[in-house]
Amino acid sequence: MHDPALPLRRSVLYVPAGNERALLKSAALACDAIIFDLEDAVAPEEKASARERLRAFLAGPRRPECEIAVRINALSGAWGTEDFLAARAVRPDAILLPKVEEPADIAQAETALEETDAPRAIRLWAMIETPRGLMQAGAIAALGRAPDARLSCLVAGTNDLVKETGIDPGPERANLKPWLMQIVLAARAGSLGVLDGVSNDFRDLAAFAGECAAARAMGFDGKTLIHPAQIAAANSAFAPTAAEVAEAQAIVAAFARPENQGRGVVSLGGRMVERLHLRMAEALIARAKRIEEKDG
Repeated sequence: MHDPALPLRRSVLYVPAGNERALLKSAALACDAIIFDLEDAVAPEEKASARERLRAFLAGPRRPECEIAVRINALSGAWGTEDFLAARAVRPDAILLPKVEEPADIAQAETALEETDAPRAIRLWAMIETPRGLMQAGAIAALGRAPDARLSCLVAGTNDLVKETGIDPGPERANLKPWLMQIVLAARAGSLGVLDGVSNDFRDLAAFAGECAAARAMGFDGKTLIHPAQIAAANSAFAPTAAEVAEAQAIVAAFARPENQGRGVVSLGGRMVERLHLRMAEALIARAKRIEEKDG
C-alpha cells in the first residue's frame, strides 16, 4: 500500500548536471521529481564545471517546482566531498547517495549534513546497486524508522546490479525481479519510498510501459527515467486506474453504511472485504486525488 504521506514519485528523471540544454528544459517537464546527476552522467574532467552550472541554474528563475534531488559521487571517493558541498548549497529536497552498501554510508552523510547545519528538510535517498548493498538493504532501510531520520527513499540501481553480478536480466527482467522485490520489502519495512531502476531503451515505449506496470505490481512508487519521452508512460502506469478508483469508492461506501459501521468484515460484490481493504481503498483514493490536483 502506498503511504499517502509520501510525495508523488511516479516519474523521476535523471538530468545530467553538466548539460546546459537539459537543465534549461527540465523546468517545463511534467515529471514528479528530477535527479540532477553529478555522478555517472558527468565525465571526470567536467565535474567542477557541472557543479558550477548546477549551482547557477538552481539559483536562477527557472528552478523546477517539482521535487529535486542531486546525485553525488560517493563521499569516500575523489569527487564526493565537493559534490556534497555543491548539492547542500543548492538546497535540494534530497541528496542521492550512490552505491550505498551499509548503514554507515548513511550515517556518514547524515553527519556531514549536521556538521554543515543543513536544513532538516534535506533528505537522503540511497541507491541499492551492488551485491553488498542488496544484502544489507534491510539494515540500511531500518534507519528510516528513526524519529529524526533523513533517509526517505531507496532507489534500485539495476544497471549496476547487472554489471556487478554478471546476470542476464532475462525476458521482462525475470532474473532481476526477486532482487527488486527485496528492495521494495526493505523500503516498506523502513517506511521509505522506493523507486525502480531505469529502462535503457527510451525509444521502445511499449516495452517501457510494460516494465512500469510490472514495477507497480511489485510495489514500487515510481520509476527512474533517462529521457523525457518516458514521463507520460510512467505517470500513467503509476496512477490508479478509473476502475481501481471506482472499486475503492465502493469499498468506502460499503463501510460507511449505518449497518456496517461497526463491522470488521462486509460483503461486497460476492466477496468478503475487511477493514484493511478499507484502509487500502482510502489510500488509493487519496493518491488519485493528489494526482488529479497535480496533473489537472
